[in-house]
Amino acid sequence: MCAMLIGFCGSPFRGMQYQKAHPDHASYPTVEGTLFDALCRAGAISKDNSDDPLKVNLSRAARTDSGVHAAGNTVSFKMIMSVPGQGDMLTRINEELPPEIRVWDFVRVKNSFNARTMCDSRRYTYFFPSYLLIPPKPGSGFVRAMERYLGKPSEAPVDSFWSSVDLEHLGAEEETKRKRAWRVPPELIARLQTITPQYEGTHNFHNFTITNTPNASSNKRYMKKIEILDPQVHDGTEWIPVHFHGQSFMLHQRKMMFALIMICRTNTPPHVITELYRLPLVAVPKVPALGLLLEAPVYGEYNKNVIAANEKLGTDSLDYRPPIDFEKLTDKMEDFKQKFIYSSMRGIETRTGLFDAWIQMVDNYDGDDLLYLNPEGTIPEAAIINGQKRPKRFKENRVFDKTAFVNNDAEKATEVIEVMEDDDEEEEVALSKKEAAEMEG
Repeated sequence: MCAMLIGFCGSPFRGMQYQKAHPDHASYPTVEGTLFDALCRAGAISKDNSDDPLKVNLSRAARTDSGVHAAGNTVSFKMIMSVPGQGDMLTRINEELPPEIRVWDFVRVKNSFNARTMCDSRRYTYFFPSYLLIPPKPGSGFVRAMERYLGKPSEAPVDSFWSSVDLEHLGAEEETKRKRAWRVPPELIARLQTITPQYEGTHNFHNFTITNTPNASSNKRYMKKIEILDPQVHDGTEWIPVHFHGQSFMLHQRKMMFALIMICRTNTPPHVITELYRLPLVAVPKVPALGLLLEAPVYGEYNKNVIAANEKLGTDSLDYRPPIDFEKLTDKMEDFKQKFIYSSMRGIETRTGLFDAWIQMVDNYDGDDLLYLNPEGTIPEAAIINGQKRPKRFKENRVFDKTAFVNNDAEKATEVIEVMEDDDEEEEVALSKKEAAEMEG
């Protein structure tokens, strides 16, 4: 059994997990499918096993969604680690892979090893343009809905970003240009840092995933640490990285980021997150997938056990098992992130204004679903999803799940806007217990 340490830019792929070809359905490339084919061509998987990954017990530490990137991920399977006369297997596999997927290393592991179940925790980073923290535009749908709920005009002072211009004559391009030139003040970074501890520890994250059973034990997750890293400017836009370190995730990160950003920019009390752990079900939308990156899975307990066992063995022993260590690969992984992930992420935002289109979609919503973002930090009855059809529910759009767009500057923002106008709404479907387990990561 082998553990293979890989990294990939997710943009060209329809997610991580292998999808078996079906004659009645269109097939799309996945990371595992592309990797499996390369392993077969390189001789790392025998011809007898080349028709089905299940024959080699393939598993992965984290099943990333379509388009999501990973600087580090782990797959485990039964592997032929060397072929006589072929040379270095690592080099041979990478020769068969597209540049968007790299194999960093592979190590022998115990026969009982499973990349997902033996993973202690996962580390993710979410990057977003700091201008998402600018308060909602005066007169926007969000502001109107909140004033209607409160029964009075907003008493909050208009942010200087909006008060310093003539809103009636502020064009879309000029607004986007001013947003990208905006820089986050220290007090907003400090506010983000006061919100993140609300996520840490063990909580019922039912409002941050897809479920019909809010009180199911599977909704409980342990978050070790959420950190706000220093803002950084690239191509004239300021970006804020948020680092997540959790035992496991189940579609949580993008919904957690929505609540974090919206609580900060609307001055909602941070304790509303505690309210979201309670049983009432509410709508927590997702931020764009473009900013999400799996940094690496962590195998602390497994490594501890093999290091202890290795003390009595030499490295040439058949029983020797190296620890699974992404740290020693940091330089290679950083180079890959800069070349294939960060450059793509920032370039798409520059060309399409994806994040600006997303925050405008949120602020244009004037229904009741987001009324929990109020000055009291309470969840009003009108915001609770009770199974009945809501007249004006918040509608998400599949375009914000994409991480690949046309490389044509003439298409600037038009592809995003056109797809939004098509009302290509995303339906959230509750996961079965098996599907939920597979989504862990």
